[in-house]
Amino acid sequence: MQITPANHESWVALLRHRAINEPTGLAFGFMLNEIEDEILYSYASLDAAARKIGAALQRAGLSGERAMLLYQPGPDYVCALMGCLYAGVIAVPLYAPRPNGSYERIMQVTASARAAVLMSTENVLATLDQAEWAVLKQSGLLWLATDTLPAELTDQWCMPNINIDSLAVLQFTSGSTGHPKGVMLCHRHLLTNSRMIARGMGLNRDSVGVAWLPPYHDMGLIGALLQPIYSGFPVHLMSPATFLQRPIRWLEAISKYRGTLSAAPNFAYELCTKRVRPEQLEALDLSSWKVAGNGAEPIRAETLRRFSTVFAPVGFDARAFFPCFGMAEATLFLTGAPPFSGVRTLEASREALAEGIVMPVQENGAGVELVSSGIVDPEVNVSIVNPQTGQVCDTGQVGEIWVTGVTVAVGYWERQEETAETFHARLPGSDCNWLRTGDLGCLIKGELYVTGRIKDLIIINGRNHYPHDIEATVTGIHPALRPQGAAAFPIESVDGEKMGLVLELERGYMDIDLAPLAFIVRDAISRQHQLQIHRLAFVRPGGIPKTSSGKIQRFLTRQRLLAGDLVLIEGNREVATCQ
Repeated sequence: MQITPANHESWVALLRHRAINEPTGLAFGFMLNEIEDEILYSYASLDAAARKIGAALQRAGLSGERAMLLYQPGPDYVCALMGCLYAGVIAVPLYAPRPNGSYERIMQVTASARAAVLMSTENVLATLDQAEWAVLKQSGLLWLATDTLPAELTDQWCMPNINIDSLAVLQFTSGSTGHPKGVMLCHRHLLTNSRMIARGMGLNRDSVGVAWLPPYHDMGLIGALLQPIYSGFPVHLMSPATFLQRPIRWLEAISKYRGTLSAAPNFAYELCTKRVRPEQLEALDLSSWKVAGNGAEPIRAETLRRFSTVFAPVGFDARAFFPCFGMAEATLFLTGAPPFSGVRTLEASREALAEGIVMPVQENGAGVELVSSGIVDPEVNVSIVNPQTGQVCDTGQVGEIWVTGVTVAVGYWERQEETAETFHARLPGSDCNWLRTGDLGCLIKGELYVTGRIKDLIIINGRNHYPHDIEATVTGIHPALRPQGAAAFPIESVDGEKMGLVLELERGYMDIDLAPLAFIVRDAISRQHQLQIHRLAFVRPGGIPKTSSGKIQRFLTRQRLLAGDLVLIEGNREVATCQ
């Protein structure tokens, strides 16, 4: 029986329909440390788990309340998410707490969401008895260990009183530029964006997904968990830690399960290219991979070329690359390349780009290769707007990317001022609200080219410099510098805005003489960008703050550097500050 998701008023109705009509169909499998060792959930078993958890939440009178999901990636996470939807409880996806680093964010989100229940496994909740979690323990939250619920609850579940406009998820932003904010997503947003993804990527019942993306991140939650259920194809999941410990596992899983769809940020493709060994390459067959999504961070053409070169001999087709653009405030997906059309790039003049214009590089001029993020989905409208004047930019001018459409979220949870500023922008002559994305870019021949973020922009002597472009310049110039380990940012001084740069060293180079390395870095930046580095600092691997999804936190890096809170490498030893 053909199931049409568009007919359903909620995500609950959609999954129930699949469970009743396709009970044995594979909803998802979760790989353990070895990809052959997989926990499988059919639509029927996922529905039963969701009804059991949903009934427990309903019995506790929590419908309409917020629930913190503190799980490691795995089946418990997926079941708890569905259980919240089945109870009419608003899910707040997070991650299992760790003794160091997680506490502050979890407390911030818990307070901001005004959560009523904290859900996790019995083992994770036991760790919260430790002293560092005392405040959370005493906060009045109901604690629910979903892996210990009795089976008889399953038959006590009742369909919640929800509809397409009911709030389903608070998707807290990663906090790359500030404190996390809860994006309010209704069932309408989840269903609409899922429809957009399916159409944009050309997905259908014959697709097979493979994913390691964090389920508490919009790309993992909407793209990896919900989209397969929406379109009715199976997905094989693994933990992000499993991927990071041995990146080749991702490609081995695509090969084993004949995956047709798998997406990741740019760094994942770079990591696979650098880490794969010849004997591992020989065991792969990537010929089934038809949609290789790339989003969530700047897309580098050179990374994609290297990946294609390395993996073409084992069947990877470069036409599978699917550069895309989206954000949590718009649920997820907004633009993407036509399926199986590959990567389109534009060699833009670096000098013109510094003046806010995208134009082809002139002969002997310096260029910046921009990757097209594809065409705009027909269910949304995108405009490029001057962020200072609010006027629509001319073709080729760089401006802020504004979006309007059904997939744009309601706003930020209990943040009226920030909601008005971000979600309620107006264009001259327009009577609808527009979302200000905070991203800079331009539209050329109907394709979106993203150039950076407004808050990250480095403006020196009236010229715009994009941090990811500067960071790309130092990537690969010396083996001591760690890939994806650079943060460039503006620094205010009495002489105007200057540039700071923090670089991570590879583990095998902690004793390197830093003076020649600093010279190489400064020389490269001077030649490529005509810039001087005001503050240059080196840190150990992992020393640059990143979000839970792996994005560089440039603002926080700058704060910690200026406050003396970064542990820096200076003169072959670690010090607290470096002037």
